[in-house]
Amino acid sequence: MNLLSELEAAMRYVEAHIDDELGAEQVAAVTSYSPYHFGRLFYYIAGISLSEYIRRRKLSLAAAELQTGAARVLDLAVKYGYDSADSFSRAFAKQHGVTPTAARRPGVTLKIFSPLTFQITVKGVNEMNMRIEEHEAFEVFGIERVFANGEDELVPDFWTELRQSGEYEKLARAAGAHNADGRHGVNAVCGHYETGEDSFPYMLFAVKRPDSVTDGYKIARIPKATWAIFRNEKTDRMGSEIPNLFSRAYSEWLPSSGYDKAPGPDNMEIYYSADRGGYFEEVWVPVRKLL
Repeated sequence: MNLLSELEAAMRYVEAHIDDELGAEQVAAVTSYSPYHFGRLFYYIAGISLSEYIRRRKLSLAAAELQTGAARVLDLAVKYGYDSADSFSRAFAKQHGVTPTAARRPGVTLKIFSPLTFQITVKGVNEMNMRIEEHEAFEVFGIERVFANGEDELVPDFWTELRQSGEYEKLARAAGAHNADGRHGVNAVCGHYETGEDSFPYMLFAVKRPDSVTDGYKIARIPKATWAIFRNEKTDRMGSEIPNLFSRAYSEWLPSSGYDKAPGPDNMEIYYSADRGGYFEEVWVPVRKLL
């Protein structure tokens, strides 16, 4: 089953079990992915976390029931997995901008989220600079933080925090300024192990060498893998094109590539110095050929 088919199967499962207690573990069970990797894939492709998508669908269906029937607020709270009518009403108002009681009134505007569908879409004629490479396992050391799924927007703040505290420069000195190919000493890896379905680890890393001084740093092993590597054009601001590379890799290339996401890290961010200033940036995604 390819990625698109698995995503569609997962969405059908969500709709069929929307009244149940749903999480990545239950939804991923109808796919070939672990709960963690399915949750991350869903986020990269859909742009929201799986838990947020399920929440929006439940509250959309609850709104429809309020407008078309006489369902009690308490009954809807229980049906859609809320502990009380108050907690349901707060969540409902956050999404729709009105209380459940107000939602019954004629002419009230509500924010309804329809079921997701996935398909291959051709987006203009923008080329993608990508290549496939195999690499043996290697070890890295660095500074790690665990984020909740959906908190990807906080990752740039993590970089800023480490720069302002001096920890980035300290790691850069431990790594060496650059590698022979122009690659920066400090790069980043996301999801190099599974923390659970609701969170992911993110590490600023340097490649571990025999003479590396790793005291005080976390050490992680990056397994042997085949990598799909996506490279941007030159940019003046380090990290500025990484989100776009992620989005295009997962939503444009992967579904129609003949490859699947492989176990291992979600991805790596690799940075290179460009001639006459600026940066080239790469996203590395571990993949395996579909049978």
